[in-house]
Amino acid sequence: MNGKKATSAYSIAHFVVDFSCAYFIFSKLHGVEQWTVCLLIYNFFAFAMQMPLGIVADRTERNQLYAAAGCVLVAVSSMLGASPVLLCIAAGLGNGLFHVGAGRDVLLGSASRFSALGIFVSPGAAGLYLGVLAGKERLVSSLIPILLLAASAFTILLLAAKTDGEKPRSRATGAGYGPLACVFMLLCLFIVVCLRSYVGMTLSYPWKGEGQWSLWLLAALVLGKALGGVLADFFGAMRVSLLTLLASAMLFVFYMKPVCGVLAVFFFNMSMPITLGVAARLLPKAMGFSFGLLTFGLFLGALPVLVQLPLVLELPWGYTAAALASALLLCLGLGGVCGERRALSVSAREEGA
Repeated sequence: MNGKKATSAYSIAHFVVDFSCAYFIFSKLHGVEQWTVCLLIYNFFAFAMQMPLGIVADRTERNQLYAAAGCVLVAVSSMLGASPVLLCIAAGLGNGLFHVGAGRDVLLGSASRFSALGIFVSPGAAGLYLGVLAGKERLVSSLIPILLLAASAFTILLLAAKTDGEKPRSRATGAGYGPLACVFMLLCLFIVVCLRSYVGMTLSYPWKGEGQWSLWLLAALVLGKALGGVLADFFGAMRVSLLTLLASAMLFVFYMKPVCGVLAVFFFNMSMPITLGVAARLLPKAMGFSFGLLTFGLFLGALPVLVQLPLVLELPWGYTAAALASALLLCLGLGGVCGERRALSVSAREEGA
């Protein structure tokens, strides 16, 4: 399933899946005795398990089925409230299945563009934020997310049926690097994702609860991921990554000014679709694995917070250092993969024509 319709359908479903997972967990389990364990279990199955699931997806080529099955499994998790552990396993596994299936399909159909990836990943943060809010306050009936998940699964399968037999349009052919070089670049990308995850889990501005700044931060997170992919297509992944991370590093220094803090988050997240896209180019025959490898990095970055270890990074210099380290690592990780900037930009424009 390829093209703009597929990306739009997966993006909406991404919002629905993340919203539903957050809603079910916070509406049914928030405050239970095993709360910390539940969060750890959910995050393990939602993120760490994407790597083995990606390996299976690479071999079976059933992306749409996995994405739809993920939606269904998240809906089923809502009926397991009597067993917090089972609910978290089902919701996490459903989330992981959806992300692997949808993410792999978007990668295959993106024709080497980062913009499709940015559009796909960006709604997740909004879904998570609103799902937590709705779950804590019980703002909607559990029936609403169940119906939305069913509609998402149906839409994915319907679009898949309409495009049955079409071959992916992706032109990813591999970067031509040796095994050691690929491993090194993937390691750099992996560490960047770990850092981004840790910053996202620990960053808390003192003014966040004032006025509408929490909503501005959410907008910065969502728009940063979306626009990062678009800008990378037209100006080059390396250039966008370096400029945005350097800008973020500088803005973190002035975090006490809300506008600077919001912009720091905006720029810091713009490289997210770039890391995903470059990893897939390094492993064009194992896109599911490359996607899962980086989501495993998300899990590892969140792990210190989930097990309640002391905070390592402090505002502003800790986060400035994280942004600078990410810029350096991306220089090494992108390497020659993004040296084809002009050709890729032309290709992206042709595909969008």
